[in-house]
Formats: sequence, C-alpha cells, structure tokens
Amino acid sequence: MGQYYKVVFLAEKEENKKDFIRIFIEVNFGNGMKLTEHSYIDNDFVNAIEYLLSPEGSFYKSRIVWAGDYADPEIEKNLYHIANDQPSKEYIPQNKISSEYKYIVNHTKKQYIYKNDYKLYHPLPLITAEGNGRGGGDYYGINEDKIGMWSRDVISIEKKIPENYTEFEYKFNDK
Repeated sequence: MGQYYKVVFLAEKEENKKDFIRIFIEVNFGNGMKLTEHSYIDNDFVNAIEYLLSPEGSFYKSRIVWAGDYADPEIEKNLYHIANDQPSKEYIPQNKISSEYKYIVNHTKKQYIYKNDYKLYHPLPLITAEGNGRGGGDYYGINEDKIGMWSRDVISIEKKIPENYTEFEYKFNDK
C-alpha cells in the first residue's frame, strides 16, 4: 500500500512540552499524496509551501513536518492521524511560486540547501518527511538514510545564506 503525507506546521516547542499542531495542509493542486508523487522541482504544491515559509508567507521560520500516515506514533497516534482529528486547523495555501528564494534554511541546525543544485527531487519534502520507507511512493534511493533529518526543525526559505550556516550537501537521485 502507499503512504500518504500531510504537511504539518508545529507550534514553537516550549521546554518539556509536547508538540502541537498550528495548522496542517493536505497535498493538493492535483498532486498525488505519496511522497515521490509531489516531491519534485517546480511542483505547484511544494512551491506553495515554500511561499508560506518565505518572509512573505504566513509561516516564516516555522517548525515543519511532512507527516506520513505510516510514521511512528507520538503516543497512540502519529502526527498524520492527529491532524485528521483536527479538521478545523486545515489550511489551503495559495499557489504562489517563490523562485527568487533560492535557499532552504534550517535555523535549528544552522544549515542551508541551495535549491538550484537539485534537478529532480525537491529536497524540502524529503528532508522533513517522517515515516519514509514504509510504503509505496516513498523515496528509495541514494541518501535514503538522510530523509527526515530536518523534520520538526525551524525552516525558512531565503534569498541569501545566513551568516555562519553550513551547506547540507546530500543529493537525492538527482540527474
């Protein structure tokens, strides 16, 4: 069976507090809900999420997870299913392209990705995914062990590299 994904924006985590969902977004714009069905460069849905993470968007510098329905549970349910229990928090993003923003920035790990280095798979969904490798449509390929490395970290989309940040240098089956 295939694993489906939702994009979940988490609230800033207070010390010793559990995560809670600010908003979640169903994969839309006519894209498939499986990870590799929508995780490619110039995908309208991923572009809309990028816009939300840009300085112009509603969720600039937010904690984000591409939550899979087969991911490990938080306690009893995983983040995907917890989001299902909160339909009033669903958000439908505008289809805006953020082409002038070339960098995906992880403020938690002080790393960045230069998007123009990627030609096939868009790194944002892959590096923030939870549950990869448990269903059809998941990413299987080089650097598969790096999938989800930025899950739940504070992410933004930027025009410039922040000072003293290092490059995340892994590629994902790019040609």
